[in-house]
Amino acid sequence: MQTLAQIKREGRCIISKIDGSRTLVRRLAELGMVRGKVVTVIATADSNSGLLIYFQGQRLAVSPEMAECIEVLDLGSLDDKDLVSLDSIPLKKSGVVVRLNGSKELRRRLMDMGLTRNTIVTVQQVAPLGDPVELTLRGYKLSLRKSEAANIMVKEASL
Repeated sequence: MQTLAQIKREGRCIISKIDGSRTLVRRLAELGMVRGKVVTVIATADSNSGLLIYFQGQRLAVSPEMAECIEVLDLGSLDDKDLVSLDSIPLKKSGVVVRLNGSKELRRRLMDMGLTRNTIVTVQQVAPLGDPVELTLRGYKLSLRKSEAANIMVKEASL
């Protein structure tokens, strides 16, 4: 993982964790800046100046100290290499959805359930016989058959 201050190029990132004081975490949460949200880096930080981000329709200037407290996953680094299917993710581990495979109807159904590109998914439970798999995404729990989960390609991330 890297912090927002360590990002050296413009582009989109997913917030994976916010460290810092309780007041900082609360203030950022009031803005909607919580785990799983996407921010776009418009201008990277120079030596001691802050960086400029685009978040939920607003441009925000972030100080270097605050940017050090925000851990992100660079979406520019999510390519087709190192992808694994969701059914092979270990219990209590997370991943970011990169691609959906399968028939057009299955892809549409998975997208209707909230499994879209750049969505953070955590494997919560697996049934005793391995099928179905319970996932947490977007604040709710979803159970999928293992055969359906095999069509979801993710990039493992420690979120």
